[in-house]
Amino acid sequence: MPSTTVETPAQQDDDVSLSHGLKQRHLSMIALGGVIGAGLFVGSGAGIAAAGPSIVLAYALSGLLVMLVMRMLGEMSAAYPSSGSFSAHAERAIGPWAGFTAGWSFWVLLCTAVGLEGIGAAKIVTGWLPGTPEWAWVALFMVVFCATNLAAVKNFGEFEFWFAALKVGAITLFLVLGGLAIFGLLPGTDSPGTSHLTDFLPNGGEGLVIGLLASVFAYGGMETVTIAAAESENPVKGVASAVRTAMWRIALFYIGSMAVIVTLVPWDSKEVVEKGPYVAALDELGIPGAGQLMNVVVLVALLSAMNANIYGSSRIAYSLVQRGQGPKALGRVSAGVPRIAVLASSVFGFACVLLSYWRPDDVFSWLLNMIGAVILVVWIFIAVSQLRLRARLEREAPEKLTVRMWAFPVLTWVALAGMATIFVLMAREPDTRVQLYSTGAMTLFLAAVGYAWQRARAKAA
Repeated sequence: MPSTTVETPAQQDDDVSLSHGLKQRHLSMIALGGVIGAGLFVGSGAGIAAAGPSIVLAYALSGLLVMLVMRMLGEMSAAYPSSGSFSAHAERAIGPWAGFTAGWSFWVLLCTAVGLEGIGAAKIVTGWLPGTPEWAWVALFMVVFCATNLAAVKNFGEFEFWFAALKVGAITLFLVLGGLAIFGLLPGTDSPGTSHLTDFLPNGGEGLVIGLLASVFAYGGMETVTIAAAESENPVKGVASAVRTAMWRIALFYIGSMAVIVTLVPWDSKEVVEKGPYVAALDELGIPGAGQLMNVVVLVALLSAMNANIYGSSRIAYSLVQRGQGPKALGRVSAGVPRIAVLASSVFGFACVLLSYWRPDDVFSWLLNMIGAVILVVWIFIAVSQLRLRARLEREAPEKLTVRMWAFPVLTWVALAGMATIFVLMAREPDTRVQLYSTGAMTLFLAAVGYAWQRARAKAA
C-alpha cells in the first residue's frame, strides 16, 4: 500500500534560498580534504601511545564502520539532497523529534569543535612566537573565518579547495617518503624493517580499545561534504562521487599513514605525543626542516576544520529553522548566505577566546568531554534513517537510488552493532565514560525538547 505521508515544502526542498556557488572541483576537494582532518594529525599520537602498532588495526576497524556510515548517508543524500543532510533524513524517516535531536546535537558538536580547533591552532602559533597571547590568535582566526563564511559560499569553497590541496599534497609526500624509508630506498636512511612492530599489542586488549576510541573520533567531520553538496552545481553527482571514493581515501590517508608511522618510529617514543606522530616520523628520517613543515600542515588542517565547521553548523541551523525547528531569525538569507546562522554558529568560537584567556589550562579537556560521543549519536540516527528510507524509496521512487548501501540491510545492522559496541567500550574506560554520560544527558534533553515541540505542533495543527 503506498505511503500517505505528506511532506511539507520545507521537507521537500529546504535549500531554495541558498546559492549554488560550489563548483564540482570545490566539492571534490572538500570531500578529499575533509578526510584529512585535525583529528588525524592532532589526536592520533595518544592512540599510538596506548595501542602501539595495533593502532593500524584500530584505524582499520573504525574505518570500516565509517565507510558503512558514509555509504548510508550517501544513499539518502543522493536521493534527497539537503543542507540539513542526516537531520533532514532523520525527520523524514523517524519523525520531527529525531531531526531536531540529530540536527541540534551536531550543531553543538560543530560549534564546540570550532573553539577546540581555534585553541589548537593558537597553541602551534604561540610555539613559534612565544610570548604572544593565545587568546589573541583564537580571536584572529575566528574573525577571519567568520568573515569568510559571511561572504558568498564560493569563498568558503575556494578556502577549502586550497586548504585541502595543501593537506592532500603534504600527506601524499609523507607517505611517499615514509614508504621509501621503510624499503631502504631513501638516501641517508636505513630501513627499520619490522623492528618496531614485534610487540603488536604492547598494552593488550585495553590499549587496543583506547586506540579504537581515539580513531573513531578522528573520522568525525566527513559528513560535511553531504551538507555542502546541497549548494553545488549538481548535488546528486557530487554526493555520489564523494561517497564512492571514500573507501580508498580512508585506506590510503588514515590506515596507510598509521602503518608508516609505527614502522618508522618506536610506538613508545615520547616525541610521538609531544611533537605529534607525523612530526616525530619526519624527524626520525632526519630531513632538515621537515618536522616544522609538518607543523605548518597541522596548522592548516586545524584552520581548514574551523572554516568547514562554521560552514556546516550554519547550514544545519538554517535547515532546522526552515523546517520549523529553531528561531526564525536564523533562517534569514542574504545574497544566498544564512548570515545570522553563521554569526550564531560562531558565537561559541568567540566564547572560547574568553575561555582561553580565563582558563587556558583546562578548557580544552572540558570542551572535549562535552561533545565526546555526539558523532556516534549522529551515526545511529543515520543508520536507523537509512533502514527506514530505503524501503520507502524502493517502493515509491526507485529511480532516486543512484547510490545504494552494500548488502542492505545486513551491513546496516552490522554498523549499528558496531556503534553499540563502541558505546559499551566507552562506558568501560574511565577517560571516556565522562564523555559518554555528558553526551547522553545532552541527547536526552534535546530529544525531550524535540518531542514536546512535535506534540505541540501536532495539537496546533
